[in-house]
Amino acid sequence: MLADDAPKTSSGARDQLRGVSPEPGAPKPDPIVVADHVVRQFGGLTAVDVEHVEIQRGVITALIGPNGAGKTTFFNLLTGFDKPQSGEWSFNGRSLAGVPAYRVARLGMIRTFQLTKVLGKLTVLENMRLGATKQRGERFLGGLLGIWRAQEQEITEKADSLLERFLLIKKRTDLAGELSGGQRKLLEMARALMADPELVMLDEPMAGVNPALKQSLLGHVKSLRDEGRTVLFVEHDMDMVRDISDWVIVMAQGKVIAEGPPDSVMGDTRVIDAYLGSHHDQDLSEDLSDEIHSQATEEVEREERGTPETDGATR
Repeated sequence: MLADDAPKTSSGARDQLRGVSPEPGAPKPDPIVVADHVVRQFGGLTAVDVEHVEIQRGVITALIGPNGAGKTTFFNLLTGFDKPQSGEWSFNGRSLAGVPAYRVARLGMIRTFQLTKVLGKLTVLENMRLGATKQRGERFLGGLLGIWRAQEQEITEKADSLLERFLLIKKRTDLAGELSGGQRKLLEMARALMADPELVMLDEPMAGVNPALKQSLLGHVKSLRDEGRTVLFVEHDMDMVRDISDWVIVMAQGKVIAEGPPDSVMGDTRVIDAYLGSHHDQDLSEDLSDEIHSQATEEVEREERGTPETDGATR
């Protein structure tokens, strides 16, 4: 379904992005996901405060930002793994507010996790089978009558095809818990495709992956777009972001602070400030350096004398 129109869809979607203004919340020609005024707070901390963002269909979009920017929390909100205090968001025009995670997945929005969620006591093939949807054997009557057997064979064939593609076919009978970290990432991505998703969301797919498998993962992510799927991923590896992204969205302190093509975003002062601080390019003056040294010396002497800092107050 997706593969037939993939080349035209993928290149056309990327061409459409050329006319999009590189500004936070920029409207897209054909958005698959739209989020408005999404706010998530934990006590007094506002983890996510996204006023407006759109994800273009048929391209690879990177969601980047420093640690604690709210990227994974935003992922959790979009996919139903967490609930915000306020906001609206939609997938293919359908509101997902209040929709549980399993229903979001059935609609075609599948995610992976920063820490892989493979079932270690099951084989690689069994993990793959669990990713398939609408299985007749999951219902009591279907399981009782055995009408699931033909479908089970189809699911197994699809799983083997994906394992071959992701270079895991030799591991099909191994326990998933015996795989390396990179192989688990591959398994999780392959299992996501068992549901034939329209949107694949990857949370730090390169985290903990050795260089030998990194290139393989990069190729698989690109192939998702070439098949006509949409990819949204969180990543800290800027080389990967530059290599495969068509569009980049930057978050800092829960807000979207920048958007645009990779090269444009990497040179944006707002992005540089978010990662390095607003005074990263200023030299420490000699006077300020002397002041800091003086304060440090006084602190050391105070500790040696056992005298507490009183700020001029008497005890």
